[in-house]
Amino acid sequence: MSFTSLDSLGKTSIMLDLISQRQRALGSNVANVDTPGYVRKDINFSTYLGSMNSPIETKLSTALGPSGIIEDRQHQEIDIAEELSEIQKNALMYTIATRRMSNVITEMKTVINVGK
Repeated sequence: MSFTSLDSLGKTSIMLDLISQRQRALGSNVANVDTPGYVRKDINFSTYLGSMNSPIETKLSTALGPSGIIEDRQHQEIDIAEELSEIQKNALMYTIATRRMSNVITEMKTVINVGK
């Protein structure tokens, strides 16, 4: 088994965690669209994905702490159409990440079976 496959598996797993956290944040925004004083929440993927060639696990654990959800104080009003659009984009990212995970696992199975 190659270290590249293990590295891809770890990075894809982290990506799925980020997508999951973002889905929670976006869902919370939709649920609280009419809540006075509610502050919009989101996750900035570019902060984490721009460094995929570095030890991302260390950067993520340092930056995220217990949760990667950030509060966006600049946008006081929540646009429900924009939130629903972001949920759809997030769902597409999830599909891509799960397909990548499936490909990595298939590659690992192939390596194991060829090595027998």
